[in-house]
Parts: sequence; structure tokens; C-alpha cells
Amino acid sequence: MYDYSDFDEAFVRARVAQFTDQVNRRLDGSLTEDEFRPLRLMNGLYLQLHAYMLRVAIPYGTLSPRQLRQLAMIADTYDKGYGHFTTRQNIQFNWPKLPDVPAILTALADVGMHAIQTSGNCVRNVTADHFAGAAADEVADPRPYAELLRQWSTDHPEFQFLPRKLKIAITGATADRAVTAAHDIGLRIVRNDAGEIGFKVLVGGGLGRTPMVAMVVRDFLPEADLLPYVEAVLSVYNTLGRRDNKYKARIKITLHETGKTEISRMIEERFAELRPLFGGADQALFRDIDAAFAGPEYLDAPITAFDQFYQADAAFRSFVDTNVAPHRNPHYAIVTLSLKAHGATPGDATSDQMRLIADLAEKFGHGDIRVSHEQNLILPHVHKADLPTIHAALMTAGLATANVGLASDIIACPGMDYCSLATARAIPVAQEIALRFQALDLEHEVGPLKIKISGCINACGHHHVGHIGILGLDRAGVENYQITLGGDGTEDMVVGDKTGPGFAYDQVTDAVERIVRAYLDLRTGPGETFLQAFRRVGIEPFKVALYGEAERDAA
Repeated sequence: MYDYSDFDEAFVRARVAQFTDQVNRRLDGSLTEDEFRPLRLMNGLYLQLHAYMLRVAIPYGTLSPRQLRQLAMIADTYDKGYGHFTTRQNIQFNWPKLPDVPAILTALADVGMHAIQTSGNCVRNVTADHFAGAAADEVADPRPYAELLRQWSTDHPEFQFLPRKLKIAITGATADRAVTAAHDIGLRIVRNDAGEIGFKVLVGGGLGRTPMVAMVVRDFLPEADLLPYVEAVLSVYNTLGRRDNKYKARIKITLHETGKTEISRMIEERFAELRPLFGGADQALFRDIDAAFAGPEYLDAPITAFDQFYQADAAFRSFVDTNVAPHRNPHYAIVTLSLKAHGATPGDATSDQMRLIADLAEKFGHGDIRVSHEQNLILPHVHKADLPTIHAALMTAGLATANVGLASDIIACPGMDYCSLATARAIPVAQEIALRFQALDLEHEVGPLKIKISGCINACGHHHVGHIGILGLDRAGVENYQITLGGDGTEDMVVGDKTGPGFAYDQVTDAVERIVRAYLDLRTGPGETFLQAFRRVGIEPFKVALYGEAERDAA
């Protein structure tokens, strides 16, 4: 894991001092709210419906136990005892008081964290595969490259005022767990025929008002060309991107309006100008960064206890089958800790839960914790012999829900419970759906099913790429929920299809149940997933289940 250098430390401390002065000037009236707004947003401080919200960067979703304990302390001292993990692999505190924000930022700096560039028209937090460095299907660990991009983009003088925010995601595995095709820039680590490491580069993805799947602009970019090429992409976007209409300012619109052929030509032309200017300092820096991400010293111990517990304990067996993924070391496992207990707020973790996870990571997980874009936490390096002990500890803290990837493992944005942009509630819808499927006891029979909910068109809940996507809208002052089906956020990204008219708040859960029961009737057997069945039969049978024959025809 990367540790702050002296430069990093000095840089962050200077920003804390600068923002502390700005906060004090706001409090004494020297700055109006309009004057203060751009300053606070540069430091991750939003004004939501009921209070300020502070968004803290967790670069590529990697945390140490010390950092997680500090987040727990902040939650207890300055908030309401919990934090909310987001689809950008960040954490948000929903209730900080403005006079306390400088102290929070100081506490973050004490453990090598900050809130810089978690807002604004700049390069946001670089996200990565949450199984990075551990996954059995990994070509290379993407985190060193993500860290290189983080250092390059932080306070980059040319790219602090882009036409609109820009998001980068990177994966190093054959399975895309970072939703790269839904990002402004998506990077997939690949090898060429000679076995050399490079990147497939995707540009122009995004969700929100105009969902688009990113286009491939380079099938293979040599490893050493990463920074100059990404800089070329941003330079072209910074020049062409629209500033007259924020709804048309994202790079996906720029690419659509200009055309892939012309954009690619301009990127390559700018890259040819930039490449000679990178004299190797970036590669020297990368070598130092890469060394910081050396894998743990794996334990060589028997897994007899694991085998015995797996056979004897049904709850443990269900947890392993659902929440545990293959590790590159056959004696190890990747353990996802669900923050989606039935009826809970998706992505929320209490301070006590954070401290427990920090303890488990320290004792059994080689000091490594990850945040997933699916709003769960992960222990990526756990010896199988320690799994029974970990599971027992998780049971006591409400963290052992065996539902990862199932119907109640729902992504949901804060919606109208918190967000000033939201047009409908999202959290209560997620809670009700989860409780319904718990009562029906259908989750494990249904199998893999990704339900994603957004409370407005900005799509922070990734509803466009949900197998079942739910978008909450305001129709004449009444919440109305539009359902899409067949979305997919993997390496084969697809935007879901709209089913038809929306549903009232109190009809959404029933509608989702009808969709799921239709799938169970339509599938060829337990081995055919919801997404596979949808692709085989199409949307029409599900429309019938939702609306009936007459209503479907009328729609």
C-alpha cells in the first residue's frame, strides 16, 4: 500500500490550512455562501438537504486498518456514528458541522487521507477493481497505475477547471469489476502477443441523463505511455468540451458530437506532441510506486479447520458460497463484507463495525481493506483457516449477511433522504425490496441478480447497468419509478431497456417481485441466471408480467 511521501504530507497540510482560513472567513461573514461554494467544493464539502456533507477520497478503494479506525473516530466525534460508502469507492459523512470541518480534515491528514478533488470539474477519485492484487483472474495489479494517475492528476494546473467532472476507472483482471465502460476514461490492463503489459483504452462512457457505453480508442497502449496518453485525452477534451451547457459538457457528448474517428485522430496528434516531453521521470516514479504494492507474505498453514466448518455449519457454508471469491493463492480467499443487511441502508457502516473490520484486517487480513463500487467492504487476503473465526466475529456485528451479488445486495444512492438533487427516495425502496426477498426466502433460489436504484436522473445508483434498474423521478410532484431491465456493468456493458410506464412508490416492490417470479417461470433451470434468461427471451415476457397483456400493448 502506498504511504504518503514528505511532499504529499506537506501538500495536504497546506490545503487544510488554506481551507481552515476559508471556513473561518465564512463563519465570520467575510465570505458569502456564493463566494464560499466553489472553495468548499474543491475540498469535498457539499451542502445537502439537511446539512453539510463531506466526501472523503479513498483512492482506488484501498484502506489500512489505521485509516478505517480514524474514519470511525470521525464518525463518532463529528457525525452521527456512521459513514456512507459510495459507488466512487469514497466515504461520505452526512452530518458534519461547518466549524468542525477543519478538524476533520486535520484528522484525515494524520492518516494520509484528504477530500481534495472529490468534487468539482476535475479528475475525480480514480477507482479500481476492488479485488486488485488478489484476484485469481488478474493480469496485473491496477493499483500502482491508479496511484500514478492520482499523483499526476491531483491539483494538475491544466485540468482543475475542465468542462465537467472526469472519472477514470482501471481494472487488471479479465472480469471487469470496475465498470470501466461507464467511465469517461476506462483502462483495462492487457497483454499483447509478445506478453507485454499495456492498456485497452476506452473513452466516453457514462450514465446519468445520457447513458453511453465507452468506445475503444486504443486496443493496446504500451505501459510506459499511460500518462502522456491520458494527458492527451484530457487536453483534447479540455479544448473541445462544451462549457455553454452543463448537460452537454461531459466527454461522452464531446465524443458523440465530434465522432470517434476525429476524436481519436486528435488524441493521437496531441499524444505525439506530449510523448517526447515525458523524459522518464514518470517511469521512475512508477517503479517506486509499484514497489509499495508488493503482495503480502502469505501464510503456509493447513486449511483443515475451514473444510470441517464448511461441512458442519450451514450458515458458514452459505456465507462462503455467497461472499467469498477465489484468491490467486489457493489457500487464501477474498471475503466481501456485506453492508446490506436486510432492511439496512446500503453502504452505511457504523463506527463499531468499522473498528471491528479494522481489527479483523489487522489480525487476519494482512492489514488490507477495500471499498467496492457496490458499496461493500472487502478483506482481500484471508487465509481459509481463519474464515470460521472471522465469520463468527462478523455475526456479532451484523456483517455476515450472505447476500453478495443477490437480490438484496442493492446499490442505492442517498436519494431524497439526503441529496438536494434527488427527485425521489432511493434508500427506503432498497430497504423494502431487501426485506421482501428476505420474507419470501427467494434470494438464493434466484441467484445472481443486481438491482440498482437512483433517486434522480444523475444515476449515482448506476441504475442503467442494473439487471433490474430503478430510477426515481418527480411526476407532477409525485414520486414515479421507472424500471429498466437487462443492464450489465461488466466487460460486456449494456444499458438496460425501459419496460414502460413508471410505478408509484408503494408499487415498486410488488413490480420487482413480479419480474423475479417471471424469471423463475421462464428460466431453463437453476443454472440460467436472470441476465442470461433476459437475453434469451427478451423484454416482452417481463412487460407482460409487469403490466398484463392489454396494458403492455397500450404502452
